[in-house]
Amino acid sequence: MNVLGISAFYHDSAAALVHDGVIVNAAQEERFTRKKHDPGFPAQAIRWCLADAGLQPRDIDRIAFYDKPFLKFERLLETYLAFAPRGFRSFRTAMPVWLSEKLFQKDMLLKELRAIDPALGEAERLLFAEHHFSHAASAFYPSPFEQAAVLTMDGVGEWATTSAGLGHGSGLTITKEIHFPHSLGLLYSAFTYYTGFKVNSGEYKVMGLAPYGEPKYARTIFDNLIDLKADGSFRLNLDYFDYCTGLTMTNPRFDALFGAPPRRPEVWLTQREMDLAASIQAVTEEVVLRLARGLVAETGMRHLCLAGGVALNCVANGKVLRDGIVDDIWIQPAAGDAGGAIGAALAACHQHEKLPRVSTNGPDGMRGAYLGPAFAQAEVERRLTDAGARFSIASDDALIDSTARALSDGQAVGWFQGRMEFGPRALGARSILADPRAPAMQKTLNLKVKYRESFRPFAPAVLREDVADWFDLDKDSPYMLLVAPVAEPHRRGMSAAEEALFGIDKLNVPRSDIPAVTHVDYSARIQTVHAATNPRFHALIDRFKALTGCPILVNTSFNVRGEPIVGTPEDAFRCFMGTDLDLLAIGNCLLRKSDQDAALKQDYRDAFELD
Repeated sequence: MNVLGISAFYHDSAAALVHDGVIVNAAQEERFTRKKHDPGFPAQAIRWCLADAGLQPRDIDRIAFYDKPFLKFERLLETYLAFAPRGFRSFRTAMPVWLSEKLFQKDMLLKELRAIDPALGEAERLLFAEHHFSHAASAFYPSPFEQAAVLTMDGVGEWATTSAGLGHGSGLTITKEIHFPHSLGLLYSAFTYYTGFKVNSGEYKVMGLAPYGEPKYARTIFDNLIDLKADGSFRLNLDYFDYCTGLTMTNPRFDALFGAPPRRPEVWLTQREMDLAASIQAVTEEVVLRLARGLVAETGMRHLCLAGGVALNCVANGKVLRDGIVDDIWIQPAAGDAGGAIGAALAACHQHEKLPRVSTNGPDGMRGAYLGPAFAQAEVERRLTDAGARFSIASDDALIDSTARALSDGQAVGWFQGRMEFGPRALGARSILADPRAPAMQKTLNLKVKYRESFRPFAPAVLREDVADWFDLDKDSPYMLLVAPVAEPHRRGMSAAEEALFGIDKLNVPRSDIPAVTHVDYSARIQTVHAATNPRFHALIDRFKALTGCPILVNTSFNVRGEPIVGTPEDAFRCFMGTDLDLLAIGNCLLRKSDQDAALKQDYRDAFELD
């Protein structure tokens, strides 16, 4: 049975194809349209999924959408009635869109599907899954666990903002929920807005900013904004928020509580924003810990699966793992709305069609998240030639050796290999790589390559067999979703003057043997690299280790700020020519910046809308 899963119309639209419960492929629409977090119908992603699998539209048995529009409309109406007349502005803004489009989303979906091919637009094939069930299915079914507790947390689906459940074999049940407007995701997004970042894309910036501050406002948050119970259940004090009745996240009462209006975007960050980030991060970690502890105590499960946007908070995930309440944790790499396409398709297979769950061949059912488009060598060469690129062709061994030597010499490398990743993280297929031992590399990559805020940390990609020697972690972390401290033997002692530094002044102080991937609190967002799922990337790091003694590379996504991760060789070449990258490896093609036609260099700094 072939099931096409779709997420669309809110943010991070995506499509995924599942055959008899096995994930075949998946891709986000933004990688094709080049519009970051593209919410539109994923027509290009769907076409690619079918073509990649060699299927015709008539071969699709079911099409599963990741939420239920009528339930969302019900929430909109009930929220307006509960807060009337205060919510009229928000209601007036949303209602025309709902009445013209979203209320008739089934018809709109069928129309969009028919535009791809009439065979896709047969109404009897279309199924709808609840939003949080899609998240839960995306977390449990691809996991390596036969049974597990399942926790999903985000802003809001239809009504649910947090759900807890139990997976066993092909069965999955949601046992309890927290409903809108009480939402951990929206609480975090309120502080994202208040500290001057963009909601639904800037939350990870708040997480990265937090270690520069002190959680001075955590008590204020607990005393005024959230009533948190021992089992992790909570309620928000809606007097301080405006997302129910207005068009912003917070209101003047929130401003008065924290002593100032929201920071304007792109204005210089102060210690206050850093302390606010540290505070909401500390609160979030405590809520997630209590939710996990409560769920494990209730179910007796020793394995935990996570999904939903809050599950991308890798610091909180690391705290759960180190707490010892579970033996292991598995997080859906596309934990946000994009992953709902996979979850909806898997829910259709196992819940609607009652197909048995298929045991995973490998560490899990996501195949390393390498589920997107790939390009044959001949096609890479043709595309690069048409783009005006100058390149040499290397054997596999020569490519690995040349790239590893360039990295050891301090060069920044664009790395475009194999299938594209599904989800927000580059995992060694569409990556920018560098030497983690270089003290200035974090700042250099942020300002000269990524064109983004200098405070943002980079992740270490480390050979799985070496992770415990370098970090306080001896578990798989293939999706860059666990944070752990750098191991003590690799830390550098701080002088009294360095210890006394505050905020962004901490940035340029090397704190370990791998300063480019060591955050100011000695933490690192770890990706373990496995030979079974990405042999070429594993071989590159292994060669770098042979040259330097270090089994780690800086790994960040191949893009600039505001740009989706590169999807094609042409995207990669444009980004290469618009940044200070030194070397580009695409398939077996090697491109050196010094060899390129200077006329093709682009001003890439302002090419994309800032996220």
